[in-house]
Amino acid sequence: MKMFFDFFPVLLFFVAYKMYDIYTATAVLIIACAVQTFSHRIIKGRFENAHLITLVLVALFGGLTLLLHDEVFIKWKPTAINWLFAAVFIGSQFMGKKTVIERMMGANITLPSAIWTKLNLAWAIFFIALGALNIYVAFSFDTATWVNFKLFGLMGLTFVFIIAQSFYLMPYLKEAEASDND
Repeated sequence: MKMFFDFFPVLLFFVAYKMYDIYTATAVLIIACAVQTFSHRIIKGRFENAHLITLVLVALFGGLTLLLHDEVFIKWKPTAINWLFAAVFIGSQFMGKKTVIERMMGANITLPSAIWTKLNLAWAIFFIALGALNIYVAFSFDTATWVNFKLFGLMGLTFVFIIAQSFYLMPYLKEAEASDND
């Protein structure tokens, strides 16, 4: 359910684009991100940082797209978000006692410090690669292809990365499970 909640603005963007155009889709994306951010605040009693960052960047890039009637700005938004997340993940390696990924997942899984560091770095590299791939698709193909890539490509790659991460973590989960049973 959380995955749907996190991706529903992109899904609405896709549907609006297919039914209307990139500008209507951009307006829908801005509204959907605002609804997502404030709904989370109402339901959970707090804002989620990723939603806030996304809302600010969507409002900025989407607003420029609508104001200047130039789709190039909305095409840069996924890259800006992914590279910002990469910078946060990399920065967390040098600030504080825990990496971002450990802060996010540490309550649910226990891993050696070196594995948290590798996992955090893997996510940073993944975000950098997604941002670069978005630029390639956005400026090498037509807008319709980019919109399809934004929904299916970025989401699909994220899903594959999470599955690969699960396989990487499996030996550590088995070790923790075995020590719990002793």
